[in-house]
Amino acid sequence: MKKDLLSISDFSREEILDLFEKSSDLKEKRQKGIPHQPLTGKTLGMIFNKHSTRTRISFEVGMFELGGHALFLTGDQLQLNRGETIRDSAQVLSRYLNGILIRTYDHDEVLALAEHATIPVINGLTDFNHPLQILADIFTIKEKLGGIDGVKVAYVGDGNNVAYSWMMGASIMGMDLVIACPNSLQPSTAPDLGNNGHVKIIEDPFEAVQNADIIYTDVWISMGDEEDTESKKKLLLPYQINQRLVDAAKKDVMVMHCLPAHREIEITSEVLDGGHSIIFDQAENRLHVQKAILETLLLPPQE
Repeated sequence: MKKDLLSISDFSREEILDLFEKSSDLKEKRQKGIPHQPLTGKTLGMIFNKHSTRTRISFEVGMFELGGHALFLTGDQLQLNRGETIRDSAQVLSRYLNGILIRTYDHDEVLALAEHATIPVINGLTDFNHPLQILADIFTIKEKLGGIDGVKVAYVGDGNNVAYSWMMGASIMGMDLVIACPNSLQPSTAPDLGNNGHVKIIEDPFEAVQNADIIYTDVWISMGDEEDTESKKKLLLPYQINQRLVDAAKKDVMVMHCLPAHREIEITSEVLDGGHSIIFDQAENRLHVQKAILETLLLPPQE
């Protein structure tokens, strides 16, 4: 039976920890130049209806390094934008490919694709959530701190798809999460949080970062929301990640941003390039975690 990754909750805590072990092994192999190509002969179709740097490049490189091949597909290259149903496209792509990655706006498109495809479907981002990013983020935290139990993450900024995924990821993995954002921008839908972690939503960013191990932010203006740029920036200005906010947290606090960053808007260059930042380590780990996901989903379990 095929397995999809549409949300972090598609994997149990134990499965995520196993995924992290595989990620560490793949990272070490890459650093040592040890070839590892279990996906030789496998193909991944990548449907992109949103622009991408990290997701596209890390999956293309990941498939190449694992011995497989990735096909970059945009909406205007497929018949989906000319009226072909997702159901028909899913069935055809399932006959050609071994897996599908989709990055799009409407989460329902991803759900429909997964429902009708007979091969694994990976959610590369929707307006609803971003599971790949948060899995790589939690892996990075585990790598830096040696564990994740009881780690406090302060997410400061817009209550968007990344914030929503953090709520789910923190709950599953037993982490403490405080989201600080204006009341009008708080995540609109609460996920089924379970009982492992502790999630709180407040408005004061300085309260949020007290005793935080991690300060995390994302862009304030997501793709498709550009019409609200100026009013949203004004509302979120008190939530900028700057040195004053970093100084209010632990002395050894680490700062994360899922990129791309708008410097001097949601985060200052002083912080992004400073000693507390692990942002580019975080970006690199997208490659290693996604390679582990590809190997897990595209290789069926041995009988």
